[in-house]
Amino acid sequence: MSGTYYKTKASVEEYIKLAEGINGSALIEKLVQFLPAKSRLLEIGSGPGSDWEILKTYYDVIGSDNSTEFLSHLKRKFSNGEFLLIDAITLETDQKFDGIYSNKVMHHLKDSELNESIKKQHERLNSGGIICHSFWKGEGSEIFKGLFVNYHTKKSLKTHFQKDFEILFIDSYKEFDEDDSLLLIAKKK
Repeated sequence: MSGTYYKTKASVEEYIKLAEGINGSALIEKLVQFLPAKSRLLEIGSGPGSDWEILKTYYDVIGSDNSTEFLSHLKRKFSNGEFLLIDAITLETDQKFDGIYSNKVMHHLKDSELNESIKKQHERLNSGGIICHSFWKGEGSEIFKGLFVNYHTKKSLKTHFQKDFEILFIDSYKEFDEDDSLLLIAKKK
């Protein structure tokens, strides 16, 4: 993932303040319909920890981030949690999971990087494993606060994921504006 926005203490503190009161509870409610409770789950891009905290009530969740600043924050805030320094593209860990979750993380990947991440997710999942990812809906890409943002449509997500995953659910939802986001849930083939 390009950019340095999530790498500095000041930008991480700014993001934590901006994200206060925002979480993926509605996304997680969808996920629990497909991934049984107590499953071993990897969250990619735990950031401030809002979703990790909710996921922890359902799953044996391991958090991760590619920012050492976010990891320091997470380890201070959730001293009983397990958090790994992981890149969303390479997913370098020997651990296996029943599920992989991210909330607005994969949109920072270029198409080729997303395809590489999908292959790595497939490798990291146990048989029949479930993925749950949210994306900004739209077409094209832009640089926002120094970060690459890749927009997706239902069609583009199907194209990326359907080779390695059976798509169980894909639909638009509202984060800030009507139909500005997409949620994808799929099962490892």
